[in-house]
Amino acid sequence: MAEGSHLDGWTEMGPDWEVPPPMRTDIAHGARIYDYFIGGKDNFPADRAAAEHVLELRPSLALAARANRRFMCRAVEYVASQGIRQFLDIGTGIPTSPNTHEVAQSVIPEARVVYVDNDPMVLVHARALLVSAPEGRTAYIDADVRDPSSILDHPSLRKVLDLTEPVCLMLVALLHFVADEEDPYGLVAQLLDACPSGSRLILTHGTEDFSDEAGARALQAYRASGVNLHLRPHAAVLRFFDGLELAEPGLQLVNRWRPDNDLDRQARPQDITWYGAVASKP
Repeated sequence: MAEGSHLDGWTEMGPDWEVPPPMRTDIAHGARIYDYFIGGKDNFPADRAAAEHVLELRPSLALAARANRRFMCRAVEYVASQGIRQFLDIGTGIPTSPNTHEVAQSVIPEARVVYVDNDPMVLVHARALLVSAPEGRTAYIDADVRDPSSILDHPSLRKVLDLTEPVCLMLVALLHFVADEEDPYGLVAQLLDACPSGSRLILTHGTEDFSDEAGARALQAYRASGVNLHLRPHAAVLRFFDGLELAEPGLQLVNRWRPDNDLDRQARPQDITWYGAVASKP
């Protein structure tokens, strides 16, 4: 197994990181479009063209993506403040600071984080950027949420996380890329089944609940670029939390979940396209 040791932290890389699969830069990719929305630089002309076309139709999507990112940071800080020291971040996307381990380790320096994604670009950046604080650990696994066993049985995960102790499962801006026929609810249930009592779930998901004609056109443009989105209403997103105990204020638009800044407090519902919540496993 390939392993990287750094003076400023410990990072475990999956055995296949040295030879990432081929990267298609001529086709827009959801993670790279999202990276563009939040001001990142790790995207290609096809991604930027798709993102700009979508933003022409609905400029607020960049605001929504940044609100989603801020939610992620607040949620991780909240969970870490409750004493959770382990995080499994699936669909992490292109590393953009602050990352999950940076937020978690600012609260608990010895926190451990395993990142999971199946994008070759993420794989390339992970080794350089997802580096733990000295007291903690990070790992990166090249795997797909559609195959939970490839994640849960991965030796890097088993080396970094102790699944007999509470884990925070993170599925942020991911499941709207999973179609109904791929059984997203079953995938989440399988992942949660591997987590013991006291574990947490942080989840965000795209919605059309507050959409208008411009939003519908933007969704069509997204899909036309080759990125299939499966946006779901509030009731359908709430199903992901079946059997869990939602933290206050429950499932909300991401800007309304414990906002700590005026951008989120003043945002209009029609400009925010993600629901988000944090829940605990009894």
